[in-house]
Amino acid sequence: MVRVRVPASIANFGPGFDCIGTAVNLYNFIEMEFSDIPKIEVSGEGKGKISLGEDNLVYRAASTILKKVNIEKKLYIRLKNEIPLARGLGSSAACIAGGMIAANLLLGSPFSREEIINFATEMEGHPDNVVAAILGGFTISVKVNDRVLYKKLSMPPDLKFVVAIPEFELKTERARQVIPKNVSLEDAVFNIGRIALLVAGISERDLSVLQVATQDVLHQPYRMSLVPGLEEILEKAPKMGMLGCFLSGAGPSVVGVVLEEKSKETGEFMVGVFKEKGIKSQYVILESCNDGTIIT
Repeated sequence: MVRVRVPASIANFGPGFDCIGTAVNLYNFIEMEFSDIPKIEVSGEGKGKISLGEDNLVYRAASTILKKVNIEKKLYIRLKNEIPLARGLGSSAACIAGGMIAANLLLGSPFSREEIINFATEMEGHPDNVVAAILGGFTISVKVNDRVLYKKLSMPPDLKFVVAIPEFELKTERARQVIPKNVSLEDAVFNIGRIALLVAGISERDLSVLQVATQDVLHQPYRMSLVPGLEEILEKAPKMGMLGCFLSGAGPSVVGVVLEEKSKETGEFMVGVFKEKGIKSQYVILESCNDGTIIT
């Protein structure tokens, strides 16, 4: 039996659509062993909602690894989940990454980390969340033909991620439908400059650039209709003392990047805005996870 811990992840950071992500200290735990029959147990987030059959995402991810070495054994999987479903915190990426890594360990690790990253990206469809979940830290990922080229940076340790999590779910597929397939040259240049500034700022620990470097015009403006309150939160974030503010992945969660002394005020502000829109929410204060997926 093997047991792994896989972190949640915050993707995009505003301008880094499908290529930027960071792991945070909210975790799913996966225990896995071979079994005579397929069996899945779930506790925590998703209990009563997640499939207990072979179509379960963790089971499918693990089965993908088994099939690559022509093994058809069944699995007994126990899931203890802290990552909320369909809230923009990388729950599907955690299932895929954790399922594949656990299955690989169960087989004696025939595949390298790079191979697992490629397999997980193929299943997820984009690398930002899965690379952050596997490696930890702040990651930049690019698909090059059939492989993923990535770099990992460590986040400044004094940063806190205040995440306001609305009660309603927002499927990634729905959030992608509202984004136009073509963008103007002006908008492309806007985001390119901010991504470059964001990576440089994180690399040099220069927090002063985050306010500008986390701005976006490629996806967030189009997703405002799906997340009531987002526009107001983004507009008032600088006055609230946030170093940066953006939609977490596809949403609907919203992230305020702050120093510790602003954490509670930021969380209460965002929850208050959602409340004014008739939306129940809660906030959590998270830190960067530099370890990625680990054996426990």
